[in-house]
Amino acid sequence: MATSRREFLTTTSLGLLAGAIGSVHAQDQTQLPPGAPTAFGAGPPVGPEVSVTTFAEAEKLVQFPLRDDERAMAAASWRRTLASVYERRVGPRKLALEPTLAPASRWDPALPGIRALAVPDSLVFTKMPDIPLPANDADIAFAPLTQLARWVETRAITSELLTRIYLDRLERFNPQLRCAITITRDLALHQARQADEEISRGSYRGPLHGIPWGAKDLLDTAGIPTTYGAEPYRDRVPSDDAVVVKRLHEAGAVLVAKLSMGALALNDIWFDGQTMNPWLPEEGSSGSSAGPGAATAAGLVGFSIGSETGGSIVSPSMRCGVTGLRPTYGRVPRTGAMTLCWSLDKLGPMTRGVEDAMLVLQAISGPDQHDTASVPSHLHFDVHSNVTDLRLGYFPTWMKERPATEVDHAALETAKKLGIQTKEVSLPDWPYDSLNLILFAEAAAAFEELTLSIGLRQLRMQVPDAWPNLFREARFLSAVDFVQADRLRRKVAQEMGRVFEEVDLLLVPSLRDEMLVITNFTGHPSLTLRAGFVEVQMARSDWAPDPAHPLATFATPRRVPHGVTLIGRLFDEGTIAAVGVALERSFNVANQRPPGF
Repeated sequence: MATSRREFLTTTSLGLLAGAIGSVHAQDQTQLPPGAPTAFGAGPPVGPEVSVTTFAEAEKLVQFPLRDDERAMAAASWRRTLASVYERRVGPRKLALEPTLAPASRWDPALPGIRALAVPDSLVFTKMPDIPLPANDADIAFAPLTQLARWVETRAITSELLTRIYLDRLERFNPQLRCAITITRDLALHQARQADEEISRGSYRGPLHGIPWGAKDLLDTAGIPTTYGAEPYRDRVPSDDAVVVKRLHEAGAVLVAKLSMGALALNDIWFDGQTMNPWLPEEGSSGSSAGPGAATAAGLVGFSIGSETGGSIVSPSMRCGVTGLRPTYGRVPRTGAMTLCWSLDKLGPMTRGVEDAMLVLQAISGPDQHDTASVPSHLHFDVHSNVTDLRLGYFPTWMKERPATEVDHAALETAKKLGIQTKEVSLPDWPYDSLNLILFAEAAAAFEELTLSIGLRQLRMQVPDAWPNLFREARFLSAVDFVQADRLRRKVAQEMGRVFEEVDLLLVPSLRDEMLVITNFTGHPSLTLRAGFVEVQMARSDWAPDPAHPLATFATPRRVPHGVTLIGRLFDEGTIAAVGVALERSFNVANQRPPGF
């Protein structure tokens, strides 16, 4: 029989928190009249004493002032009305929630009437000519994935030799870049030899067969450490592979490294230091897909897999000058990947070219029963698409303000020269950053056990904008405001739906905060690609300014890559990739390498 609220409150122990001793005599239910309704506040008090001062101070956290009489009522009744809702966490019937347990509610980015098509994929890639294998190992290492695949398929190079080239480069440059947490030499050579044997007998699996790659170290790998870049997990060794890892193994790809990430997927500092930018070694590579960005840019892997919750593919792709494809939320399953935020996390490829990213996306797409957010989807891409029929939207005000640069302006002009129709678009001036309440609350929930224990204190970064402080502060967020943020999320998704009735895709400055927040919360796919170069006189950082540790400055400006970002309709990665290929060929800067690598 279900327990009424009245009965729960009358039978709940006083010992939810410290200070309660012994048992509580419940109110005699037989003395209640038949049919008595359930009621809040009818049981004994639980939890620690609170006062009007407690509420007066808490009001400052949630920015909701009470009158004196309201504050007095709340203080007098709190231990009878609401203290019991914390029983799951503080006891006496404390209940642990396993890390793999997702929330019952899930974000569905598709508005009513819009569904992903569960039909066979259709992809057309460039037919690569038989270009002779370069004599220089670096020239081989920096070749696009499409070319590497052709060399391996035709046996111009063996997978084992290609793997050794990347392993040697990892061991040579990792001390400088700190981009790899674990180099998987034994596994890689085993997989490479297996690939060579299969290809030699005609069992070619496809364009990723025999290609060395690196995984952001939040993807589980059986028998190989998966550390989340964080001190409390540095000895964590999972027993199974993440689904994306399994799919790449099935495609014949060769895992050469678990790549660094900012601790618990924030920025670019992990337990062994900061991952550095190959183009400007005095600055971090940006995060949290720091290792995938640096290793791909430096030619240490054929491709990599990163993740994004709020900019973690876009930002290091910008900083390191690589192509980052953040897929539509739900296209790529996250089973076996670290959870930061159930309704935001996405996994995607980081490569040295746009077409390469689509090759990888094809291999990792598709639902998995253990990821409740993953859905069937269709992937259509034709490298020969006629992009002149497309409507490209842009925000004129954003193009006139930082972080837009001359490279962004030139990219828009390049699109016009390609014959793509351009159209000014706009969005309401809403408080989009309010959506981040969802991120902070979900992330703090995902790492609740680490927060309640001393685990967070082990992390290297203990500054105000690092997770330890943010996870603790998140305990004081309002549940009512969480629901309101979720409602705002739907309203923003409706606005994005309106914009995409006017245009087929958007071109935006990559690090424009509003669009990073909006599209991560609405689930729209993005493609960041190198569009040119800018000069900087100061190193850049993901972290809030710290006067005690000023950033490096340069008397002579340094030349660094700069990218632009294309935003597409839900599950329409093919369109932004087709435009991306056309722009990439016109920019003609993707083949330039960071000096010294």
